[in-house]
Amino acid sequence: MTAPHDERHPDRTAPHDERPAPEEPSMTAPHDEPHTPPTVLARDESRTGRSPGPRPGSAPRRGRDRKARVITPRPGRPRVMGEAPRTAVVGGGIAGLAAATALAERGVHVTVYEREQQLGGRLAGRPVTLADGSTATMSRGFHAFFRQYYNLRGLLRRADPGLDRLRALPDYPLWHSGGLRDSFARIPRTPPWNAVTFAALSPSFRAADLAGMNPREALPLFDVRVPDVYRRLDDTSALDLLERIRFPEAAHHLAFEVFSRSFFVHPRTLSAAELALMFHIYFLGSSEGLLFDVPDEPFPQALWEPLGDYLAGHGVQLLEGRAVDTVEPAPHGGFTVSAAGRADHHDAVVLALDTAGLRRLVAQSPRLGDRAWRTRVRRLRTAPPFLVSRYWLDRPVDRHRAGFLGTSGYDGLDNVSVLERWEGEAARWAARTGGSVVELHAYATAPGIHRPGFQERMLTRLRSLYPETRDALIVDERHEWRADCPHFPVGGYRDRPTVRTPDPAVMVAGDLVRTGLPVALMERAATSGFLAANALLERWGVRGQTLWTVPPRGRSAPLRALARFAAD
Repeated sequence: MTAPHDERHPDRTAPHDERPAPEEPSMTAPHDEPHTPPTVLARDESRTGRSPGPRPGSAPRRGRDRKARVITPRPGRPRVMGEAPRTAVVGGGIAGLAAATALAERGVHVTVYEREQQLGGRLAGRPVTLADGSTATMSRGFHAFFRQYYNLRGLLRRADPGLDRLRALPDYPLWHSGGLRDSFARIPRTPPWNAVTFAALSPSFRAADLAGMNPREALPLFDVRVPDVYRRLDDTSALDLLERIRFPEAAHHLAFEVFSRSFFVHPRTLSAAELALMFHIYFLGSSEGLLFDVPDEPFPQALWEPLGDYLAGHGVQLLEGRAVDTVEPAPHGGFTVSAAGRADHHDAVVLALDTAGLRRLVAQSPRLGDRAWRTRVRRLRTAPPFLVSRYWLDRPVDRHRAGFLGTSGYDGLDNVSVLERWEGEAARWAARTGGSVVELHAYATAPGIHRPGFQERMLTRLRSLYPETRDALIVDERHEWRADCPHFPVGGYRDRPTVRTPDPAVMVAGDLVRTGLPVALMERAATSGFLAANALLERWGVRGQTLWTVPPRGRSAPLRALARFAAD
């Protein structure tokens, strides 16, 4: 366990290379902030590092990584003075909710426009009635809330100060169809000992394989820095990087393919810079480890409904089921936001949309931004379709099955979840019926795939993995096919939008945004939302949100020196 990091008094001195990248000039190097109100800090863990006695299975309270980086905003007033500016946040997912939270807490009038009938974006959920008459919540599937997600967890603390709605899973097991098994439960958290121990314990790494690896290509992974990693690796594919390092074939498929497919793409089409950044965030640069928490109820009940109530209490207008058609500069300043036949005036706008939504809105708003910015947005692409299948079975899976299992080599099946292991709704259904609720994920499916046939093939894979399900009757099933995750292709970093746009009153937020910080996936969404709010608050002379990230460079000075030597 690392020592707790007192967020009221972060390190006063930081190396030059720990300062934010130039593309986000609203941030300053860490400095003392004794007067920051606790209610606006992006807190993640308790200062004492001791648990106050959480209920069994809830997320543990412990100190943040002692090398975590604090990022303080520009000095300013604590709240808006005088007439409050009006801001439209287009999109009610993680990024939009983070932006709305930081703005509303400081007195800005915020209106959130969300196309769907519920908040949460890609983590939303909808009620369904099962064949047995019971009601359940269908969502886009399992998401891991890693301990490195400091800013996302800080957002969730607004409505759940103790993070009591998050439950820790005991392991991150990985299975390969060839019979190899890996686990992170016994791996120490702190680099480089986590990597050393993993290689020593994993059947994927043999002594001969390790001796055959290319240290000149591998060592730079121990000193990943943003944005330098994109300058070095963005024009290389993740697959090419692994082949240059000469990772053992078994480890390539079992452990590291799991990272690349977290981006919903095959490693041959993913930028190696994103893969290297993932290694840094989750393994080689952070002491938080690869274990994670999950919500103890479906996403709406555990996360978004409470946060929506919190925002409403701060005066935020939540317009669910209201898709924005256009955003246009108004003749006398500000913007006209048109949605569902109604036009409203706002002083500023945060575009917190997925890739397709951002492209569509920019295409329909011809005076938004400049030509170069609009061209870059038009070139953005989404990842291939993915499948989430959920089955309500009439009998339980083996009681020893993990709540979450990562898989490789199973004909496209990427993971299996047994929901009653942690989710209250599924646990109540299983207890009442004697069954199980099992979810399958398949990322990066082939274009034009025959979907019913593929769904059946994934069910066959489940039955081979968990033989006790072969005779189980399916009480009900639901399938979600989606294609709305951002694609980070080889050489695509330069086209990705930054938080700031050519218009100083228009910001972009979401996991597609490049922030100049070591963040990814859900944490990138939350961080970019807070950065968008901070940039607007800075214009109005208001101090913004304090943020945290994993260390911005490799943890070990000797390994950093070796990495520099290898890169020369």
